[in-house]
Amino acid sequence: MKSNFKNIGLLALATILFASCTNNENTTPIPPSAAAFKGIKENGLKKNTQNFTATAGAGVITLTSAKGVVITLNGNALTKNGNPVTGAIDITFVELFDKGNMLISNKPTMGVMPDGKKSLLKSGGEFFIKASQGGVDLVSTGGIQLQVPVNLTGTMDTGMLFWAGDTKDPENLAWVNPRNAAGTGGQKDGNVGFGQNSYNVTFGNFGWTNVDKFYSDPRPRTTILAAVPTGYDNTNSAIYLSYDGEGQNALAKLDTYNPTTLQFSEHYGQIPIGLACHVIFATEDNGNWRYAIKAVTVAPGDVYTFTLGETTVVTEAQLVAAINAIQ
Repeated sequence: MKSNFKNIGLLALATILFASCTNNENTTPIPPSAAAFKGIKENGLKKNTQNFTATAGAGVITLTSAKGVVITLNGNALTKNGNPVTGAIDITFVELFDKGNMLISNKPTMGVMPDGKKSLLKSGGEFFIKASQGGVDLVSTGGIQLQVPVNLTGTMDTGMLFWAGDTKDPENLAWVNPRNAAGTGGQKDGNVGFGQNSYNVTFGNFGWTNVDKFYSDPRPRTTILAAVPTGYDNTNSAIYLSYDGEGQNALAKLDTYNPTTLQFSEHYGQIPIGLACHVIFATEDNGNWRYAIKAVTVAPGDVYTFTLGETTVVTEAQLVAAINAIQ
């Protein structure tokens, strides 16, 4: 009899636990705070950050990144608060070559056109470099060079130009051609030369730089919109676009949000009609990423709507793999 009561008790407990688990799985997630979403993007950038130690005041400094980019700067031409620097310094370097890591770092390839509108760029690599000593940022007066293997993004493309990061909106890094407009990222010059197997990039100041050219498509253009689940907006989520057939080195972003219509917008009217692409919704969920992907063919004035039922929660590595799997 005691054994039967024990078995009945265990069965009841198991039923309660099962019901509890089922209810937890079906519970509507609480949208993340703006701080949580910002934090997971900062984690993505940190994951892509490399740190070096070098010596200032002892001639040319040459470093090689994890992916084989050769970084060269004049260690005798670094200043701290206007004074020449010597001794140990820290160098921070970021390199982004694929759209998965561009997404988790929130560094899309959106270039500013001469009329101020933004359009997709195809990248030969996005880079950030700075030098510091004792936590104080240094200034270079001698120029910086990057030798970037072209096989990291495909084959040699002599249409590539130098672009500088415009950081006036920290949540929407854009790229400007310094010949057309000087961004607030610090670059006022820069050039891309073409070696046998590398892009040879030269520029004057630390900050964000990019080897790029505008995506070209002769088809008429349109504007598209995206709606996200209730409780989500541009403070705690983002919408990105991956153009089919353009490889790993291009990622667009819908960088404006209308709080009245509750929609993200590509309001520049630069999306080709008939374009096959994937629309990506991304947000944070308890330290992980929640995302959904829609395969679409663009028609004039399209509105793409995401529901929570379409989303999946994954780790950072799983999200990068999922985005890079988009062809």
